[in-house]
Amino acid sequence: MISRLEKASALDAVSDRLQSAVQNVVKPQRLRDVLHGTWLGHPLHPVLVQVPVGAFMSAAVMDALPGQRRAATTLIAVGTASTAPAIAAGLVDWSSLRPDQRRVGLVHAAANSIALGLYVGSLAARFSGRHGWGRVLAYAGLSVAGSGAYLGGHLSYQQGAGVNVASSELFNLPDDWAEVGQVSALPEGRPTVRTIGGVRVLLYRLGDEVTAMVEECGHQRGPLGEGEVEGSGADACIVCPWHGSTFRLRDGAAMHGPATGDQPTLRTRIRNGVLSVATP
Repeated sequence: MISRLEKASALDAVSDRLQSAVQNVVKPQRLRDVLHGTWLGHPLHPVLVQVPVGAFMSAAVMDALPGQRRAATTLIAVGTASTAPAIAAGLVDWSSLRPDQRRVGLVHAAANSIALGLYVGSLAARFSGRHGWGRVLAYAGLSVAGSGAYLGGHLSYQQGAGVNVASSELFNLPDDWAEVGQVSALPEGRPTVRTIGGVRVLLYRLGDEVTAMVEECGHQRGPLGEGEVEGSGADACIVCPWHGSTFRLRDGAAMHGPATGDQPTLRTRIRNGVLSVATP
């Protein structure tokens, strides 16, 4: 069923319009970096969802116990209020995904929106004194949210959304030092790409120093070797041509999202003018 969902191109009309709207609303790069979690070194959305999920799960326990109406109502109010930042971070992440990932993410978001609506209805029922109906709506919301969480897990663990996909490339590189060639053959201050053990490696020479990183962007496997260079010298960065993730060339540090993790780098060694690289 999920495989069919990944291929459901009928969702693309809605997905494309929503993607455009999100990108138009969240334009400042600094805000995007905050919501992606680039500053944290980890996607922010899964961190933020812990608050509403924890509150809603705890409310379900309180609703099952006698004399805990007030506690359950408070927890649902906290969970409902805390969804806003989680939704914002999730939408920004979602807007930078592949079409098949966005389809699953769209249904994931729809399920969570329905769950949120049920919890809002539960609060309204509780405030009007209809606590029994409020419990029914809350348990229904938790059930729908569970379905949404299942899709979110598939999106992360099966489709790789939010995962640094470049890290696995390190396992394909030789364990020992692999010779690349003469350092003098590398252009000064301009990145170049070499293939080592079947892995494309981005090299950056600055004087007598050379840094090396996996060329495949950790966000969505974009070709960093085809990206533009911003800045110069030790501050030079490479910008992924697909989604704009920006990495500092001298150490692979993620400067701008949507990537949240640093680009994997390799050890380098120069002997007699010959460059060699090895896994970290």
